[in-house]
Amino acid sequence: MTKKGFNRVAILGAGNGAHAFAAHLGMLGKEVNIYNKFPEEIAAIKEKGAVTVEGVLEGVGPVNKVTTDMAAAVAGVEVIMVVVPAFAHRFMAETLAPHLEDGQIIIINPGRTGGALEFSQVLRQSGVKVQVKIAETQTLLYACRISGPARVAVKGIKKEVALAAFPAKDTQAVLACIKPVLPQFIAAANVLETSLDNIGAVFHPTPVLLNTGRIESQVSFKFYVEGMTEMVTKAMGKVDDERIAVAKALGIEMESAAAWIKRVYGSEGETLFELLHNTEAYHGIDGPKTMQVRYILEDISTGLVPIASLGEALGVATPASRVMVDLSCILYDKDFWGLGRNVENLGLGGLDGEGMLQFVTEGFQS
Repeated sequence: MTKKGFNRVAILGAGNGAHAFAAHLGMLGKEVNIYNKFPEEIAAIKEKGAVTVEGVLEGVGPVNKVTTDMAAAVAGVEVIMVVVPAFAHRFMAETLAPHLEDGQIIIINPGRTGGALEFSQVLRQSGVKVQVKIAETQTLLYACRISGPARVAVKGIKKEVALAAFPAKDTQAVLACIKPVLPQFIAAANVLETSLDNIGAVFHPTPVLLNTGRIESQVSFKFYVEGMTEMVTKAMGKVDDERIAVAKALGIEMESAAAWIKRVYGSEGETLFELLHNTEAYHGIDGPKTMQVRYILEDISTGLVPIASLGEALGVATPASRVMVDLSCILYDKDFWGLGRNVENLGLGGLDGEGMLQFVTEGFQS
């Protein structure tokens, strides 16, 4: 690695965000490898040897290697970008563990709530001995959608995205490698801050659950416009208030979802309803036409469940978040409480707020 940042990167995943990272980094002249478990999802990229991007980015990003072989994907790279739904983080950690090399940096884009903690727990349980750094981002850098074979539409790039390493003492070293290439990344205090700054937990499950009739009827609608009415955004605001209260119990000052939209997108408005409707990057995003959507299957288990679990451990009531989890359990016949991330499986069990902060700052103590 030079002072210009990393040169070789492996992107784990083949969804919207993975396509965007591949195109962008390829256009920046980086050597890009792509790994995905399912060959049909990377066949078009493998055939073309590149990803085409349109929208606020325009061009073609060359891809060096496209493979279903994790060892081949990560050999010799400096940075590993994990860009998959959060429910796949554990699989990626387990698959990656035997192939890691000293000095590599793993960045989970985004971690949702507890991504870096879960990843670290899996690598530790897998017996990984090499020295790597693990970090998570607060959200995905791009507002994007796959628009065709080996093609992605990037509708917006966030001005800033917070990043923290676990442990936090590694954050500056990670940013020294990343920022010369992707200057949008900025330091967060620790992974509890990035985890509780999980805007997806506010923006995704509640509007899906409250638009169930529309979604199951397969009515076309714009998710962030027609799907987010005043009553829906009122419920989202209640969930957001609980997220902020949990952070406050840890001594973390967390901005509201409304303030986040203003800062990241420069949108105007006073209420969450107004801000969402005034954010141009969101206007073209269609609502789902099936309830089998990651906005529930990902964001309940790796968003609202861990936030509620942290709340319980810290003595903070989270009734709105719990209602959304309970409703999901009913609608999906699934035990999201049992399947989701919680203080125990994230390594935070039995710790008070001060103990949690010390753990995410210093890491595992030998």
